[in-house]
Amino acid sequence: MGTNTGSKINQLLSSQPQGVVLLSSWMVRKGYSHDLQQRYKKSNWLKPIGTGAFIRNNDKVGYEGGIYALQEQNGLSIHPGGRTSLSMLGKAHYLELSASKVVLFGSNREKLPTWFKEYDWGVQVDYHGTSFLPPDLGLTEVELNNFSIKVSGAARAIMECLHLAPQKQDLMESFELMEGLNNLIPRQVQTLLENCQSIKVNRLFLYLAEKAGHSWFKHLDPKKVDLGKGKRSISKNGVFVDKYGITIPKELEEHGKSI
Repeated sequence: MGTNTGSKINQLLSSQPQGVVLLSSWMVRKGYSHDLQQRYKKSNWLKPIGTGAFIRNNDKVGYEGGIYALQEQNGLSIHPGGRTSLSMLGKAHYLELSASKVVLFGSNREKLPTWFKEYDWGVQVDYHGTSFLPPDLGLTEVELNNFSIKVSGAARAIMECLHLAPQKQDLMESFELMEGLNNLIPRQVQTLLENCQSIKVNRLFLYLAEKAGHSWFKHLDPKKVDLGKGKRSISKNGVFVDKYGITIPKELEEHGKSI
């Protein structure tokens, strides 16, 4: 390989941190043609992990390195959310969270690329494309070993849990997660609630926050939150909570009440 080509690959690799995926489309935009990428592959600089995606040869890349590429190189809003981001933020340490499954969220116009879905990250990937919240609202940066990625902040993450409830996220566990969120900032929570398009999420969030007795709850203004009209049955054969117009599991409603 010529000196110029060697210098060019060094510039490429030094521009991105260790442990991340390098997208072919991004490399083309940076001046690295498909032909050049194939030369790097033959020279054992780059290793393909699927169509349109490479990693450094001998590099160890987790799913987070794939998320980095989607966010930084492709400009997507796909991010760890729900229980996964709460765990990454240290908000779920008291729950037995399985490290073998990660929950990702993106907008309803975004799909996980085939290379991401088919590559063996060593974890099960559960992706949800939805726009019940604006894609850029309520995110925060989490520092990893060599790079950082955007994940859901605590308030957005619990809303994502409630979005999945009760079919894909247990409501009792959601309440236990909510109980640990005693330091949320009311102004940020209010903004999320006012921008949330899910009546179910808004009603459940306010119900669980009030039940948890958080001091920040009294600083919220539910009148500015869209709670819709009519009743919502979250759980069959459950208990009806008149204030929020929701039917929830009896176990949840009676939790913490003296007999």
